[in-house]
Amino acid sequence: MTTTLERPTATTTVSDLMTTPDLQISDDVTADTATDILNGSGADHVLVRDDDGRCAGLLTRLHLAPFQARSWYTERTAVRDIALDRAPFATPDMPAAAAATAMRARGLTTWPVVDHDGHAIGLLSL
Repeated sequence: MTTTLERPTATTTVSDLMTTPDLQISDDVTADTATDILNGSGADHVLVRDDDGRCAGLLTRLHLAPFQARSWYTERTAVRDIALDRAPFATPDMPAAAAATAMRARGLTTWPVVDHDGHAIGLLSL
């Protein structure tokens, strides 16, 4: 039987279940560009990095929905100015059961996993 986040064992950690993030963008990317990246990739989300390369959050299509009209405003709105899922994030040594509980409490289906310096190293999905 494969261990999943829905049924983790007592010893399963986040690092056992996380996947490698496919897409990452800088937090200075505009809403228009982020939308183009998601549309072009077919992905539902993209990791956002700050100027130091640390994880700034997870941007989803839902977060970008208010910017679909494309106007002068969206051309100038940086991702850092959009309300998106931000810290706290999962860590690789976190018990998977605790991560699943935290994700359900926050209404998340995907959660960034960061190292102890705050750099994204993976994604955890329900």
